[in-house]
Amino acid sequence: MKFNPIFFDLDGTITDSEEGIIRSVQYALDYFNVSVERGKLLPFIGPPLQDSFALLFPDDENRVNEAVSKYREYYSERGIFENRLYDGVRDLLEQLAESGQTLALATTKPEPFAVRIVEHFDIGGYFACVAGAQLNGPRNNKAAVLRHACQQLGVAPSSGGIMVGDRKYDVLGAHEVGMPCAAVLYGYGPESELTQAGADWLCHDMEALRKLLTEQ
Repeated sequence: MKFNPIFFDLDGTITDSEEGIIRSVQYALDYFNVSVERGKLLPFIGPPLQDSFALLFPDDENRVNEAVSKYREYYSERGIFENRLYDGVRDLLEQLAESGQTLALATTKPEPFAVRIVEHFDIGGYFACVAGAQLNGPRNNKAAVLRHACQQLGVAPSSGGIMVGDRKYDVLGAHEVGMPCAAVLYGYGPESELTQAGADWLCHDMEALRKLLTEQ
């Protein structure tokens, strides 16, 4: 097998979650009577929420924490389901699982939300584990989530696996733990960002990703 295990990011890799995330951010900002152009909110997709809100509310930790809380208020009820699987994802997961490759989800989305999304789309059976960030805890970046996922699987990060994601955080987190990363360009990260981060492979579409993961 070419790569084993295979760790997948969620937003921008498995699911097109833009609508739910942007609406959740807008809901949080409305609480503070803050208006930001929709296009400028796209960078919220990928990094930890605290980091993104901190850019809008610098040096105001209390407001950042309150914004995260308001975001989750909307997201947990509505935004989480304003979401869809990318075309071809289910077929790819099925092919990889049937070939005997171990699959895991590794996302900085809080783990309870990630589990609900996987269950909603009925893809949980493809993953040996669903690893996410803690709602309130130190496991809140990609490297920490990958270490947690590897611990759940009982493997070392450098044991022949690969991270698949769409933002620089996926690339940098994977490299931090000693794992290569394939970056998909159908997600939310621009090619320049992923190249600068040092992505080991760039996959322009689902077919390119399938070839990378399945062809010997």
